[in-house]
Order: sequence, then C-alpha cells, then structure tokens
Amino acid sequence: MIDIDIGQQLSSASDRTHAIDVRPHRSPTNWTCSSGRQMAAQAQLAVAMRPLSESTTAATSYFTHIRSVSLQIYASEDPDSEKAIMSSVVYCIHHKDGCKWSDELRKLKGHLNTCKHDALPCTSKCGAQIPRVLMEDHLKYTCPQRRTRCEFCAKEFSGHGLESHAGHCGAEPLYCENKCGVKMPRRLLSQHKAGDCAKRLLPCRCCGKEFVADTLAAHHVKCGRMPVPCPNRCDATALAREELDAHLKDACAVSVHGCSFKDAGCRFKGARPAMERHLADAGQQHLQMMCGLVAKQQQQIASLKGALARLSLNCSGTLIWKVSDFGAKIAEAKGKEGMELVSPPFYTSQYGYRLQASLFPNGNGAGEDSHLSVYIKILPGEYDALLRWPFAHSVSFTLFDQCGTPEKACNIVESFIPDPTWKNFQRPSKEPDSLGFGFPKFVSHDTLRRRHFLRDDVLFIRVKVDPSKIVAV
Repeated sequence: MIDIDIGQQLSSASDRTHAIDVRPHRSPTNWTCSSGRQMAAQAQLAVAMRPLSESTTAATSYFTHIRSVSLQIYASEDPDSEKAIMSSVVYCIHHKDGCKWSDELRKLKGHLNTCKHDALPCTSKCGAQIPRVLMEDHLKYTCPQRRTRCEFCAKEFSGHGLESHAGHCGAEPLYCENKCGVKMPRRLLSQHKAGDCAKRLLPCRCCGKEFVADTLAAHHVKCGRMPVPCPNRCDATALAREELDAHLKDACAVSVHGCSFKDAGCRFKGARPAMERHLADAGQQHLQMMCGLVAKQQQQIASLKGALARLSLNCSGTLIWKVSDFGAKIAEAKGKEGMELVSPPFYTSQYGYRLQASLFPNGNGAGEDSHLSVYIKILPGEYDALLRWPFAHSVSFTLFDQCGTPEKACNIVESFIPDPTWKNFQRPSKEPDSLGFGFPKFVSHDTLRRRHFLRDDVLFIRVKVDPSKIVAV
C-alpha cells in the first residue's frame, strides 16, 4: 500500500512486484522500463502531484492532472507504462480525515465522487461545507438558502423561513383537541372549539354547572333548576323542577287534594280554599270516623297479638320454667299468705291440652312455711272439643341440680298419673280450677340450701306431660 503523498508512493514503487521503471529504451523513439531513469521520472511526477494532494481542488481536476502528468512522463508507444501507473494502489486523499478507502489509482476518481469526507462548499452559498454524497439532500432539505414550498398552503419560503412557518401554517389540517373526531385547517380550529365542537364544555343556563355539549340536552330534561310550568295551570310561573312537588302540596291554589281524614273514611276532595271550609264544617263527622277507625285498629291489634302468642306457644308437652329472684319472691311469700307464681301456658301438642304450672315459694297446704309446692292446672284450650276427656297423661315435675357437672347432679323428680274420677282432670270450664293438682311438699326449704338447686338466685323446674306412660316415674 502507498501513502496519499504521490512522491512517496512512486519512490516505494521499486519494492512492489509491478513497480514502474521509467528509463528510456536504447532506441531513440521508444521508452522501456529501466531502473536507471526511474528516480528521475518519480521526481517529476511527485513535483507535479504534491501541490494537488494538499489542496481542496475538485476530485475530477485532481485525477485529470495526475493522468496528464503521467502521460507526459511516459509519452511513448508502450501502453504498459500508463497501465502500470494507473494500477498502482493508493489511499484516498482524505485518509488523514478518517477515510479508510484504498484501491487502484484508476478508481480514485469514482471514489472521490462519493467520499463522505470530500467536502464541498454549498452551491447555494449558505457557507456550509457539505460532503459530496450529502450535497443533494442538503440542497433539498436542510440548506437555509434553499427555496421550497409549504405542503399545506403552497407558499414559497427559504429554508429558514419554512422552519419558522412550520407549526403555524393556517392551512395545516389538525384534529380537534377535544377528541370530537373532526379534522380541519388550523386557522378554523379555534372557531370550531368555541362554537361547533360537540365535546366542548358548556354551562347549564339554569344551574350553572358545566357539561359536554352533546350531553347538555339530556341534563336539561332532569335539571332541578330548570323552570317548569305548574301542571294545574295556576298563576305561579317559573317554578324550578325541584320545587314543583312542594308547590303542588302546599302552595298551589288550583291543586285538588283529598281530605286529611281520608284514612278514616272521608272521601272529600277539593282545592285549597274548599278544603279549608270542609275541615271547619265537618269536625264532628271526622271525630266519629276517627273513633270507628280506632276501634277497628284495636281489633286488628288484638288479632295480631293472638297470632303472635300462638306462634310463640310451647307445643312440645315439656316446659322448662325459670324462676328468677327466688330469694325476693320467697321473702315476699312469707309476708303474704297464699302467694302463687304461675308459668307461661303450654300445650301437650299443636292441637292438644292447654296446661299451666303454678308454684308456691312458701308452700301451700301441708307444706306451708316449710316446703316448695308445685301444681299443674288444665286451662281452657282452642281444641278442647276435639280432645278425649278426662285428661289421662302422666305428669312429672323435676327440680334441676345446678352443680355444674351433669354426672354429679342430683335432681328431684315427682310425678303422677291422673285419676279419671277427679274433678281436676275433667274438661275445664271458662274459669279453670284455682289450684290444680300437684305436690304440696315437693321439696323442703332446707334441701334447697344443701345442694345447688338454687344458684345465682334462680330455680329451674321442668314440667313434662307424656301421653305414652301409664306409670308415674
């Protein structure tokens, strides 16, 4: 390889396999390769080429000059001399600027036409040095002195003027910023957003709130501040929609209302002035209606209470009776003769006998002042006409021992089978037996205190009716 300096290139040619020897042939008219005259020819070519290698002359002139000098040195009929020189390998004249190209001398011209380091002054005289390969693009797109037209408005600008014009051209089509989907020239966009855009924000003329333009009509249909006429065509004007109900109820002079005693049965209807006269004149009539309504409501309440009581009735045949505050009750019973506690009524089955337990804390009869007495009463029931009489089911009373350990509990149990001849077990009249049947000495007061029958001042007594048993347990 040889350097860009042509003199250095030719001085090293003797080291190459195809080095050029420039000595003359013995014949006076021909030249041949000879090592004797080689240095002289190299020197002449180097002198001719050195100024050009250091200048900024155009590539074509440079290459033409090399070739003409070569022909002057080798002005002979031997074509091999020129061929040998043009086949010499050279670097690009811009290799010191970074170009890596190297090839035969004959190809240098073609390379310089495309070498990106072969800078030329801009032909439009903008002052820029532009590589030859980029000159066309520079003149067309980036040169400040180029003349070009805006693609939207077709006006002609210099390159610098077009850059300033870009982004401000009134003819450039743009989409509406409100995302309504409309595309129009920039000069019309402001007018569109202010007056025509379906997505612009507009205030409601009644409530002042802002809505998108294409939803404003739907808002007007339900806006609470929208003026609406009175449906009764009274003298009131410009009523807000949200105030219409209050107007019709309290202020409209034409609105027809029902009497305030309509639930009691009054059927009068009239405008406000007529209603006021009616209320003043029909006071006695309204009072009678209210009394009838109260009586009817009392019947309904009684019926509902009965239904509720039936739903809450115990129909299992077993009653667990909780006697609270027993200490206070037995103290009261000692000061009050014959004090009796009664349990909630219960049924032996859904359509069975209606029973009730009673308790004498201070005893009754033979157990008075020393024992706890328990009894069972047969009460009049809804289904007595369908039942078998006399009452014949076994009845047991159980006082629970609340010791906390069921295995160690010692409950007290008493039971009996009714005697069919006893009056207590016949079908009851509307007034049930005042005492019933049971055990006057069910458990003594001393026994109550010895074990845990009484805990937290509470007793638990179970009354169980079993129609399957014929022997008392």
